[in-house]
Amino acid sequence: MLKKRIIPIQLLLKGRLVKTKKFRDPRDVGNPVMSSKVYSSQDADELILLNVDRAADSVDVLVSTVKDIARECFVPFSVGGGINSLNDAKKLFAAGADKIIINSVTFSNPAAVTEIAEFAGSQAVVVGIDVKFIDNLYVVFSNNSKIAESVSLSEHIRTMIRLGAGEIFIQSIDRDGEMQGYDINLLKTVLSESSVPVIAAGGAGNFGHLDQALKAGVNAVACGSLFNFGDNNPLRAKAFLKNLGNPLKRIR
Repeated sequence: MLKKRIIPIQLLLKGRLVKTKKFRDPRDVGNPVMSSKVYSSQDADELILLNVDRAADSVDVLVSTVKDIARECFVPFSVGGGINSLNDAKKLFAAGADKIIINSVTFSNPAAVTEIAEFAGSQAVVVGIDVKFIDNLYVVFSNNSKIAESVSLSEHIRTMIRLGAGEIFIQSIDRDGEMQGYDINLLKTVLSESSVPVIAAGGAGNFGHLDQALKAGVNAVACGSLFNFGDNNPLRAKAFLKNLGNPLKRIR
């Protein structure tokens, strides 16, 4: 059985970490290098670093930050935000990223999924999908929740996997930063369509929420606010989840 993973999410804006609610109103929560070092020492299975800045030089800032983190952090980490080409991905791999998360480019240039997968392998390509629940439908959004896409969630998942995605990173925009729990129905919808591992994001407020998502069948739970606000960390989360029977990687 594949071990389940606990993955802190870190949002990068102009070189600092921030936390959002529903993808809006970023609050400064610290230094990305120090935060990553702490998570690494607290037995995080992986890290996710997402650049929410869309300035012209944002990919270069992301590359620089990844290099700094790679010197201090010794767990795998996935990097995304503003990646528009294989060349951008190559820069981030060279800087130390283990996986690339792509989102908006999957709509403007779907071939990028295949290009990056052929370069680095499907296991290194994570497709991020952001959704809102509108009129009883899950609507897919791009560009930091600014653009509603016409493709259905199910069709988008199937297409991304066919093009070479090795994982699906699903995030509820409605639940982001709310700490009221994951959208379990959304997770089940994605799992019913996906033949590759699924990472859940958006809404974790306590360890019980992590357990609910894992029991729903996702392969990993990603958390931002849960670890940013309060005395929680991946080591404690894993001890709690292990006691509930979740198959996790060995706790130090």
